[in-house]
Amino acid sequence: MGNTEVGKIRNIALVGHSGSGKTTLTEALLLSAGVIGRMGTVSDGNTVSDFDPEEIERMASITSAVATFDYSGHKINVMDTPGFINFIEDARGCLRVADCAIIVIGAESGVKAETQKIWNYITEFETPAMVFVNEIDKENANFYSALEQAQDAFSIEPLPVMLPIGEAAAFNGYVDLLKMKAYIFKGTGFEETAIPSDMSEKAAEYRKKLVEVVAEADDALLEKYLETGELTDDEVINGVQDGVNRRCFLPVTCGSAEKNLCIKALLDSILFCVPSPADRVKYKPVTAKNLKDNSDVVLKPESAEHPAAYVLKTVADPYAGKLTIFRVFSGTFRPDTTIFNSSKGVKERIGQVLYMLGKKQTPAQVLGPGEIGVVAKLKETGTGDTLCNETTHVKLPDVKFAEPIISYAIEPKTKGDEEKVSSGLHRILDEDPTLRFHREDETNEMIISGMGQVHIEVTLHKLKRKFGVEVEMKTPTIAYRETITARAKAQGKYKKQSGGRGQYGDCWIEIEPLPRSSGFEYVDKVVGGSVPRQYIPAVEKGIVEKLKGGIIAGYPMVDIRVTIFDGSYHAVDSSEMAFKIAGSFAIKKAVADAHPVILEPVMKMEAVCPDENLGAVIGDLNSKRGKVQGMDSSPGGNQKVTALVPMSEMLTYANQLHSITSGRGLYTMEFSHYEELPQHLAQKIISERTKKDEEE
Repeated sequence: MGNTEVGKIRNIALVGHSGSGKTTLTEALLLSAGVIGRMGTVSDGNTVSDFDPEEIERMASITSAVATFDYSGHKINVMDTPGFINFIEDARGCLRVADCAIIVIGAESGVKAETQKIWNYITEFETPAMVFVNEIDKENANFYSALEQAQDAFSIEPLPVMLPIGEAAAFNGYVDLLKMKAYIFKGTGFEETAIPSDMSEKAAEYRKKLVEVVAEADDALLEKYLETGELTDDEVINGVQDGVNRRCFLPVTCGSAEKNLCIKALLDSILFCVPSPADRVKYKPVTAKNLKDNSDVVLKPESAEHPAAYVLKTVADPYAGKLTIFRVFSGTFRPDTTIFNSSKGVKERIGQVLYMLGKKQTPAQVLGPGEIGVVAKLKETGTGDTLCNETTHVKLPDVKFAEPIISYAIEPKTKGDEEKVSSGLHRILDEDPTLRFHREDETNEMIISGMGQVHIEVTLHKLKRKFGVEVEMKTPTIAYRETITARAKAQGKYKKQSGGRGQYGDCWIEIEPLPRSSGFEYVDKVVGGSVPRQYIPAVEKGIVEKLKGGIIAGYPMVDIRVTIFDGSYHAVDSSEMAFKIAGSFAIKKAVADAHPVILEPVMKMEAVCPDENLGAVIGDLNSKRGKVQGMDSSPGGNQKVTALVPMSEMLTYANQLHSITSGRGLYTMEFSHYEELPQHLAQKIISERTKKDEEE
């Protein structure tokens, strides 16, 4: 495949909830375009876009894949994105570079919570979109119910451009509302025919609605429609093209991906509904930042412009090494050239430039504006980076991915493999911007964080398969804190005589609680030289070290003011070390009299669930000591619950919500604040710490 004229490129992200049929639709599109001779199936593990071993094993997409193919003189780049909630952020990265989204909705399942989340991404990037109602042939399929749910869920009106003829087992064709013709399935294809009499009234109703909405989106068309009461087919088609680009409505098509019914019609509608990169910039220019002077630069999809591209994904390929998948926004990228990574400030050498068809790569002579391609073995480049030339130094805006919501502590099954675990996970982190990995200083645990338990399990399976190291997962230690709730005074005195020079340090301190998140304050109110100036910092050092290690349960003590106000010294035996020890003695005594408590981290969370599960979700949150802050209706027959819940109760919430809602619920979570742990729970933690200290 050679470089394609930018006006004949279509960049599409297939998005929708898990199980809606996006991967099967990709297969059907490739078959209808003549790219493959036989459709693979998810159950057989032989589809073009689900080729990762974890995807084949779980029979679900866990990462996006690109399929580039030619159809009717156009180049189409289809990005098959995951719909499972643990991996749905990958769709966000693809929507960053797509010129249009095709929202796949099941005619049986309708709009799910994941679909609503994806709609939020589409809105975030102001991406044009259309809807494909899939599985019209299924037993309980209902096109009009799915359409109604879409109308409730999306802030832009879904507008049918075709209607199914029959549903479930009776599905055998469709009505094209743009041309007002019917197509009945005969043999191996569709035969044009008159609209069935039992559908003529409904077809006329939806045709009228289509013409009215198209006319309302354009002043010239509206004027003509008001004068004549009709528009020509070409005017309607052109109006649909314009309306999609301006995000006035969402064209709705339908079919069966599994049986490859109406997929050719979907392909044809892609050619006129989906804007090309050249069309897209007329309505939403692509702007980058000039890093030299911080000015804005508009990137034009023209070959003569300076090259600029955005990296939407990196993949660690076991044979080709690291693969960098990118979308070209301006200029051209050629083999055997040097480019500049403006995000990292480094040069990179391009070998071959390639097109992708799942895991298969095909050499390209050049990647021009609007195209999506891949290059192997870039050393420093990662997801979200901008590639350009050294003279321009432009940088495209980053995508802000959601923060992880669940964490586990991990340790290698084989001692001494810590370094292999760390290096392997950092390689995997290059592929997945929603993963986090670090070593917790307080507990010395290796912590991996992700979007759900399945996300982390898949990552650890990948770690074993690619890097040969196995780990065990366990619940991470909660980052509790200690503080005080009252004032107290205490003396810390250290006196030691062992022949020769002794040790002497003596200080009086007062402690008092501070508001939450105030940290630590040290105040010097010593007068008269009772504690020499050179020893006052030593007292602070002893206090800080003691607070850091915890006093009642081994957790850092926070939000406390310590005032040193008196003491004594010895002209010969006093030293910094003696006063440091005296400070640690004093703080330990004072805390014991200041009503110490344990603080626990509290998370702010938002859960979206179906109406029928609302009571169960709230009851579960109440049982976790959660405090519900509010409830709101959410599109698609869902409810959104906002609550404050202790972190210790949320460690496995992803699994529990999945169970309560049969996989239809989703949630986000972020740290809110620390608050006092109930006494009976605090006493349990203190007892465990005491027992551990005694054993040691």
